[in-house]
Amino acid sequence: MTKDMTQGSPLKLILAFAVPLMLGSLFQQFYNLADTIIVGRFVGVEALAAVGSVGGLNYLVLGFVNGIACGFSIPVSWTFGAKDYSQMRRYTANTVWLSIIFAVVLTIVTVALTRPILVWTNTPANIIDLADIYVRTIFWGIPFTLLYNVTSALMRALGDSKRPLYFLLMASFLNIGLDLLCIIVFKMGVFGASFATVFSQAVAGFGSLWYIARHYHELRWSKEEGKLSRDHCLKLCNMGIPMGLQCSITAIGSVVLQGAVNGLGSDIVAAQTAGGKAAQFLSVPLESIGTAMTTYASQNLGAHDLKRVNRGVNTALGIGCVYSIASFIILRFADKLLIGLFLDAGEVEIMANAQSFIFWNSVFYIPLAVLIIYRYTIQGLGYSGLAMFAGVAEMVARAMVGFLFVPLWGYFAACIANPVAWFFACFFLIPAYFVVRKKLMNEKENQQGHAVRNSL
Repeated sequence: MTKDMTQGSPLKLILAFAVPLMLGSLFQQFYNLADTIIVGRFVGVEALAAVGSVGGLNYLVLGFVNGIACGFSIPVSWTFGAKDYSQMRRYTANTVWLSIIFAVVLTIVTVALTRPILVWTNTPANIIDLADIYVRTIFWGIPFTLLYNVTSALMRALGDSKRPLYFLLMASFLNIGLDLLCIIVFKMGVFGASFATVFSQAVAGFGSLWYIARHYHELRWSKEEGKLSRDHCLKLCNMGIPMGLQCSITAIGSVVLQGAVNGLGSDIVAAQTAGGKAAQFLSVPLESIGTAMTTYASQNLGAHDLKRVNRGVNTALGIGCVYSIASFIILRFADKLLIGLFLDAGEVEIMANAQSFIFWNSVFYIPLAVLIIYRYTIQGLGYSGLAMFAGVAEMVARAMVGFLFVPLWGYFAACIANPVAWFFACFFLIPAYFVVRKKLMNEKENQQGHAVRNSL
């Protein structure tokens, strides 16, 4: 079940790790798309716009949840690569305690603030009630979302990306079935879509927890190893909170941008929602390559092999560029087909706007691939705080487009907001990676020199 990524071909290891993650990401998008498709087809354009209008807010919160889960797993991956299994179990136990605390706090805060944020982001009056129902229900399910993300991250930290995929597949099919049942049969509207998502996430989370308890004997801690430790919690928070904030900071720009787009009317919001979902469907595998690089870099850092880390980065960049070109070509032929999943063919103007959004995003997938690979590698090397500044760059870029250019250029500005944010982040991340790499190489050389002097 576990996989040592400190030995063997980087290409084979990264692909073997990333392919299950890619499939999992696609199925995760698929069951997220199920909400949007079924809502758009069977509830209406206003309901579709309501779901789309909270996309930035949803990512603001759930991105933080996913980020802290990934961050918590990095010290686990380090200690696994270093073969220090006692410390690995200590980090695992303290991950559990911290996850419980974060789940309670995040649920209370987000549920309380949902409506004020929707008002602040200029959500159109005809869809604000539907948007409130949808996203508030999602936020009530934060404990289940965190449970699945943490258990999956722990399995991936030990090199296993297949088991999280299996539980995600189960959740995907369950979510789609519940969507159809709740929306079409029981007429539960947007609440039915959000309830289906939360319930299926809970099933995946508890299933993953059961599997770890039953099969991952190396993670079973003793009474002493399971104690709450201030030092271990601080280290976990130093990794997890910056990664969570990176996602949330990025999403703040999306929320500001969404507020500007909401002011253009519900038809434009619907077009952006359909186009964004379709474009995202083919871009998420790039995130899988990035996640693979977090584990790869973490394990090899634990094994003190920085040259191997660099080989992995170059390999991942090659994979990302090839995939980016392929997905751009696919979207040139399949954009109408994908948009048609969300909208009726009679919505000609909305479909045309959605196609524009897809084009301007997919043509810049290579900068997105570069951004993701460098960011996740920097995180895996232990510099989550540094990688967070890339999120600040994205936030600034999207907020700038929302405040300055959407009022001037309208919908076109919304179409290019993501590519602008990706370039801003790349300008920071590329030199940041080489600075981190040089610093770690110097530290390694100093340690080796110190060891030689002590042996004399």
